[in-house]
Amino acid sequence: MREERVMYIALANNDVPFLVPVFYVWDGTAIYFHSARSGSKIELLKRNNTLCFAISHYGGVVEDALACNFEARHRTVIGLGKAQFINDNQEKIPILQRLMAGFTDRHYAFPEANLQATLVIRIDIESMKGKQHGF
Repeated sequence: MREERVMYIALANNDVPFLVPVFYVWDGTAIYFHSARSGSKIELLKRNNTLCFAISHYGGVVEDALACNFEARHRTVIGLGKAQFINDNQEKIPILQRLMAGFTDRHYAFPEANLQATLVIRIDIESMKGKQHGF
């Protein structure tokens, strides 16, 4: 979970699933992602904050002489949780810095206007399981 950058979250719109990729950071207890203040996923989370998440790493193929024996190296984590909106800028800044650190060594300041335009969402994990193959 610390190595990957993209997570898929599945939300419910009544009986219609909605799946969206997000950049994330995991602190060992909760998962965080950021978003614009409006849009489909935010509206759905406001109505129902329960979500499913999946993080996966594809590590290549283990070839075999028989097609049916081909295997994929992979690691996958799937879980359920509740999304909580973080509104305090002092709490948002370190999370946004950690998100940026996943892509660059540069350090950034976050202007007040940008902080106000950005949501940070914490996923409080209720259950989680993982699978690994070929490593």
